[in-house]
Amino acid sequence: MATDGGIGTVTSVLGVVLLVAGWAWSTRLVTLARGDRSGAELDAQVVLDLLASALRAGAGVPRALGAVGHAAGGRYGIALRGAADALVLGARWEQAWAGAPDALAPVRRALRAAWVDGVAPGEALRAAGQEMRRERSAAARTAAARLGVRLVLPLGCCYLPAFVLVGLVPVLLALGIDLLGA
Repeated sequence: MATDGGIGTVTSVLGVVLLVAGWAWSTRLVTLARGDRSGAELDAQVVLDLLASALRAGAGVPRALGAVGHAAGGRYGIALRGAADALVLGARWEQAWAGAPDALAPVRRALRAAWVDGVAPGEALRAAGQEMRRERSAAARTAAARLGVRLVLPLGCCYLPAFVLVGLVPVLLALGIDLLGA
């Protein structure tokens, strides 16, 4: 009878340890999935779409950059408004975009030909948007594949002990009882 209490205690401790480990692992996965949302910026894809709309409506490049910069806010908005102000004051294209976040590089590349050469920016903005969507799609596929690998350990830690406790322990106990009874 004393050994039954010991097995129950060991099983209870093992269950609590697995519960805490599973909770910690799932909390970490949820935190990683959410990412850091503090100081969230307007998405660069949305900035491209807003700029395309402003330019289609007839605004010039500096005016469109300023309007979208005011709408975007945050670091992107500051960079867009700064580029617009610098362009109005006569700065070269590269000088106007100095210090802009790297996420705005597609915007900078798409509008460069419109400002420097006078080319209509619609096609360049559309191509930049498609490129961003392709990159995000590839990143999402990579993240999904990585998630499958990350889930192997917690699933193994949950299903293997459950299989042993539900599938093997009763069979072994039944065999042990039969052997002791015979």
